[in-house]
Amino acid sequence: MPRIEPPVTPLAEPYWEATRPEEPVAQRCGSCDGFVWYPREACPHCLSADLRWEPLAGTGTIYTFNVMRKPGNPMMGDEVPYVVGLVDLDEGIRMTTNIVGADPSSLRCDQRVAVDWSEELSDGRRLPVFRPADD
Repeated sequence: MPRIEPPVTPLAEPYWEATRPEEPVAQRCGSCDGFVWYPREACPHCLSADLRWEPLAGTGTIYTFNVMRKPGNPMMGDEVPYVVGLVDLDEGIRMTTNIVGADPSSLRCDQRVAVDWSEELSDGRRLPVFRPADD
């Protein structure tokens, strides 16, 4: 079955373009200096529209996670079990993502993780996923 692919919107196009060379990015506010995730037209901290795209370190910690043993969508039936988690990036944003590369029973909250990338989607984009960091 084909993979579920997120749409590209004009607002998020710079983000998706950065996934092709596997470079994590997020918006940063020019007024309050806060990072913004998910892509928006205005900063949720100060409401400024002065947003620019900046690279991220690609590291963070697991805030929480869940092991999916039943697919959330029939198209994902071949992928169970898989781990969905919230990762707090070092820049202060929280991202929903998959956590890969480890036995789910070995994962823990506050564990350090680093960005990795999914297989290419049909148009060359990639999805950021995270795996335990080699600390």
